[in-house]
Amino acid sequence: MSSALSARARVSGRRAVVPRGGDTRARCVTRARGGVVVRAAVDAPIVRIGTRGSPLALAQAYMTRDLLKENFPELAEDGALEICIIKTTGDKVLDQPLADIGGKGLFTRELDDALLDGRIDIAVHSMKDVPTYLPEGMVLPCMLPREDVRDAFLCLKYDSLDDLPEGAVVGTASLRRQSQLLYKYPTLKCVNFRGNVQSRIRKLKEEVVDCTLLAIAGLKRMDLAQHAKLIIPTEQMLPAVAQGAIGITCRGGDDKQLAFLAKLNHEDTRMAVEGERAFLAALDGSCRTPIAAHCHNVDGKMQFRGLIASLDGKEVLETTREGAWDAASLLAAGTDAGAELKGKAPADFFANLLENGGGW
Repeated sequence: MSSALSARARVSGRRAVVPRGGDTRARCVTRARGGVVVRAAVDAPIVRIGTRGSPLALAQAYMTRDLLKENFPELAEDGALEICIIKTTGDKVLDQPLADIGGKGLFTRELDDALLDGRIDIAVHSMKDVPTYLPEGMVLPCMLPREDVRDAFLCLKYDSLDDLPEGAVVGTASLRRQSQLLYKYPTLKCVNFRGNVQSRIRKLKEEVVDCTLLAIAGLKRMDLAQHAKLIIPTEQMLPAVAQGAIGITCRGGDDKQLAFLAKLNHEDTRMAVEGERAFLAALDGSCRTPIAAHCHNVDGKMQFRGLIASLDGKEVLETTREGAWDAASLLAAGTDAGAELKGKAPADFFANLLENGGGW
């Protein structure tokens, strides 16, 4: 019997009975005068939604669940959807920089395994965690409408980055944020700062660091945007590839799940994110490389900006693209921009990044 069904039975005062004879359905029954009356039949879940267990990941899984309910009457039935929490390597090891514990796939690998071996039917991801390659047998057919892509400045002592004194301690596990901060504010001190959003806010209040930067999208999804002192313009802090986007994977050839996800897909988001991921793929980027990109639609035209940087912020290479807003143009722009910066970077640029390590 599923834990979700037994929980519902406890809450409603019913008891769950599993019929004999190999029937996999569970029935909720209630006592009545003269005996037991069958109230309803609950089939096995139609969609098992895999997710990490962090508050942000769960918020995104619940968002996906609610969209499925709204769009498909059969999924609005009690028991049709099930949230399955899966702990990933990135969730288990919090005291080391991401690159030191494996780089790519730290927040997706276990979800991929659960999807491919049939324990879940779809998996919900923050797209900036998803590697540019997918395991064989898995597809990424759906991205939900993108949230605000910008980073937020969280600080109790100062009103802006410009107000930070020399030697101020910035908590961040992101090499992208670190390199862009040090490019403009070379006297700041950046320290590794991991954990879920709530724990980072708590550490900020405990003055473990002077400030931190977080994606405003995550804060909004958890109703924590009030903790942001300000939102940093993309001109000052270019976001991570795919920041603010939620992607949903399923098994290739699973027509039922593909049909569900096709209706949820926001094509403009998918095209923009795939353009940014093409840039990342061209650079062979990982958690050890400070890479940033943003592709968006401006008056029906594509605008793309990408950069790579040294860890200390002393070297920053940027490029831009403009063109038609269509899938082929966006992919070509991302690929071409990545190839350009890879060609411009000094021969030892990426080697030096790999030696120093770090995290997104």
